Amino acid sequence: MKKILLLTPVFLILFVGTYYAASFIPLNRATKFTAHIADMAEMQRLQAFGIEAKAYASKNGYNTKFCFLLDMRLTSGQNRFFVYDLKNSNILYAGLVAHGSCNNSFLDKAQFSNQPGCGCSAKGKYKIGYKYKGRFGTAYKLHGLDSSNSNAYDRFIVLHSYYMVPDKETTPLPICNSLGCAMVSPNFMQQLAATIDASKKPVLLWMFE
Repeated sequence: MKKILLLTPVFLILFVGTYYAASFIPLNRATKFTAHIADMAEMQRLQAFGIEAKAYASKNGYNTKFCFLLDMRLTSGQNRFFVYDLKNSNILYAGLVAHGSCNNSFLDKAQFSNQPGCGCSAKGKYKIGYKYKGRFGTAYKLHGLDSSNSNAYDRFIVLHSYYMVPDKETTPLPICNSLGCAMVSPNFMQQLAATIDASKKPVLLWMFE
């Protein structure tokens, strides 16, 4: 993993860690992430994106059985990383994902930019690329497929885990920020990795608001 991904400000870790320490759920290798979602409107929203994602995947040679939908309109303390079943139009399982700080000490609500060095998340469709071992363990390169995230690969925006991301929802409290990467808990990454690695075709990840 490149240096830009490795620099997490100490004051950010301390701030966020203190902010939700009471809600932090210790990691457990037996953790199973579920498809729980209480909001019917959110389910309908995901289904609408799922229809478009399936058409894109079919046209461009991606896995048409499932994709990853990241609804960044939701707060960071809510499950907003959805492994979505394209065939049956439902959620297979879901977990937390951090958004970029945009080089602030802490950013509560996600903001987006495609500019190099901005530290922000970037909306759009991504191809999940090759797997590698970085400082934070298993990670996957991300290739931006839209004009809104075309610099993702050169910005070293990847899918990776970080120990400060909990397994369970912390809402109304937020979770920590990344430097623009899709950053999840180590346990959630284990489950995502098993899903990605079992796919014979590239997996589509779509971050939207």
